[in-house]
Amino acid sequence: MATDEEVKWHPPLKAPAVEIIDLLSDDESVSKGAEVNARTQDRDASGEESGSESDGDSQFSFWEEALNAEEEAGELYESDGACTLEEAQAFRKRLKLVGEDRFLAETVEAGAISAKKLCTAFGIRPPFFLDGQEDDAFYPLLGLGICRELRKRVKLPMYNTIDDAVSLLKKSRNIVVLTGAGISTSLGIPDFRSKGTGLYSQLENLGLSDPQEVFDISLFREDPSVFYSVAKDILPSSKKFSPTHAFIRLLQDKGILLTNFTQNIDNLEGHAGILPEKLIQCHGSFATATCIECGYKVECEKLYYDLKAGKVAHCDRCIQRIREVKPGSKRKRSSDGSSGSRKKRQSYEDSTDDEDDDIAVAGVMKPDITFFGEDLPKTFHDRLMDHDRELVDLVLVIGTSLKVAPVSEVVGVLPPTVPQLYISREPCSHVDFDIDMLGDCDTIITELCRRAGWDLQHEMIAKDSCIDVQLREGYESRFSFKLVKP
Repeated sequence: MATDEEVKWHPPLKAPAVEIIDLLSDDESVSKGAEVNARTQDRDASGEESGSESDGDSQFSFWEEALNAEEEAGELYESDGACTLEEAQAFRKRLKLVGEDRFLAETVEAGAISAKKLCTAFGIRPPFFLDGQEDDAFYPLLGLGICRELRKRVKLPMYNTIDDAVSLLKKSRNIVVLTGAGISTSLGIPDFRSKGTGLYSQLENLGLSDPQEVFDISLFREDPSVFYSVAKDILPSSKKFSPTHAFIRLLQDKGILLTNFTQNIDNLEGHAGILPEKLIQCHGSFATATCIECGYKVECEKLYYDLKAGKVAHCDRCIQRIREVKPGSKRKRSSDGSSGSRKKRQSYEDSTDDEDDDIAVAGVMKPDITFFGEDLPKTFHDRLMDHDRELVDLVLVIGTSLKVAPVSEVVGVLPPTVPQLYISREPCSHVDFDIDMLGDCDTIITELCRRAGWDLQHEMIAKDSCIDVQLREGYESRFSFKLVKP
């Protein structure tokens, strides 16, 4: 068996984004520090070995599914083409018993089960954009499931109390902070999975087969109006940031923030003053936008009114170039409403619109957020593996359920001897954190800073507020935080 220092984070970096669903009970034995064989990765159709560009559908993206892991686990067992609970348990135990080589030989290579079905044994629901694909398209996902299963981290037994958490904060010098939508909800920005209020629930009336299609790059290129119609709901209306953002800035000011990996696209970390060299926006952000035709990049503030109005924004440079080619003239439409320079007019272009024809053929501006079918920033992997992994001495996971890879894999890639603290509304059932602190992120952060003697300043923090902290029944390191009005 290889040591943790020898284990490298191989692809599945090139697999599609998928929700990780906790299928097995918490008392199942966990195998740590196993070296993952490259066999599954060799099957990656993305051409990783040769260095070729990967196909769009073989890339990770970021949008979290509107599903609850504990509720959906039962449905996954019972769905057509999936492993049953008993089969999933048996497959996971067999993997740990015989290792990856023999496990693959006995299953997929022997034709005993398809890669697609075997994925479900490891808590992976095959994503909608792989429907109808050949079985080898699911090999990267299977690699992800096997990699994740073999790397499961075991809780460190010496950290259990809130005092332990405060002590870790005060003595650590290189803190990695991984954040999600939960740190922005206090500002009125919706998360994605909350039933009734989450963004995906709000998108169900669009008539899509899956709400995530709104953020699929293929659909954006075909009909950007679908994305623009919902962009106003996720675009921050101001530059205000939450107390949790202020806390991350405080860590930076104290010189103990190593890196803030954020899954959020609202760019509020920048507004809070997190330095670019300390920030990895894993899924891009609304800070800038790029023309999908000519690559012209602008500050997204220039598109603000179009975004808030749900109007598709076009590229000013494309428009200017068209007008310079034919000054004072309009591009002639063919009888079917298409432009002579374009084979097919996109469905979002209304031939009855009074908009100038020049604008109709200009490129569409795409906010620089990561869609399905697009790569994550190269800095995500490089920063994590080449820099942070050797330096980190504390991990804070705040406001995310860690259901979407590859960001969900960060906690498993970092050395298992480094303490990990979890702060969110609901527990993360598929990761064993050292201390779970459940409740409103701002409330928890406020109490931790008070106990640490740190002066966290923010207008949303009520003076003389009282926060009740209770140990959850049946747990030794899971706590509930509740703000008690003075």
